[in-house]
Amino acid sequence: MLKSAPIGVFDSGVGGLSVLREIRARLPDESLLYVADSGHVPYGEKSPEFICERSGVIAEFLLEQGAKALVLACNTATAAAVAELRARYPQLPIIGMEPAVKPAAAATQSGVVGVLATTGTLQSAKFAALLDRFASDVRVITQPCPGLVERIEAGELDGRATHELLQAFVEPLLAEGCDTLILGCTHYPFIKPLLRQLVPESVSLIDTGAAVARHLQRLLAERELLAQGPAQAGRFWSSGEPSQLSRVLPVLWGEPAPVDALLR
Repeated sequence: MLKSAPIGVFDSGVGGLSVLREIRARLPDESLLYVADSGHVPYGEKSPEFICERSGVIAEFLLEQGAKALVLACNTATAAAVAELRARYPQLPIIGMEPAVKPAAAATQSGVVGVLATTGTLQSAKFAALLDRFASDVRVITQPCPGLVERIEAGELDGRATHELLQAFVEPLLAEGCDTLILGCTHYPFIKPLLRQLVPESVSLIDTGAAVARHLQRLLAERELLAQGPAQAGRFWSSGEPSQLSRVLPVLWGEPAPVDALLR
């Protein structure tokens, strides 16, 4: 496999761009491919079987584009599909996401950790296993956030409706004494500035994008697949309306880019 081959990244929508930014920052010589499955967003309300099927379709597409590694930049897709994809492509580096239960449990001073996530992530066996493994000594309070992904997909990161929605999700967690909040969806780092307005500075906000980028770097180095550069321009696809992704890319990715339709 060529070192110069791109890395394929996908999510149910635009949330995985938060992970893509971390990968670009840590691995600037790597060429990047990104698929937003916006025609089926949000994954959090879909069945695990449906998510697994979509993940397989997108993984196959990215491999057809020459990807040397796959990143499931979605907690819900990881819970539903990462094991099957690893079994299907055993030689391929495949990196998933999971809520940052371990670092949050280590960081909390009050012993109470809040989790903001989609319903699909919170109901998954993978999340239950994380709690069993890393959170036995802390109290974990989960908060599903229906509607929040859709606000972020629309680029509404700080409007009144987003503010009111997020406030309704956060207030119960603060009332229970949470001093650490896990951002359990890759969409949520984009609303960190708004979240910071709603919680005290003493409350830690934890997500896993940077950790995923570090893990990807380690896997590529172990397999001698790190690119030497220069990176090609990022390529983007959407299974929804490409113009919608084009509209939010300058805000969420930091620069405009052409977006092609994923017709699958």
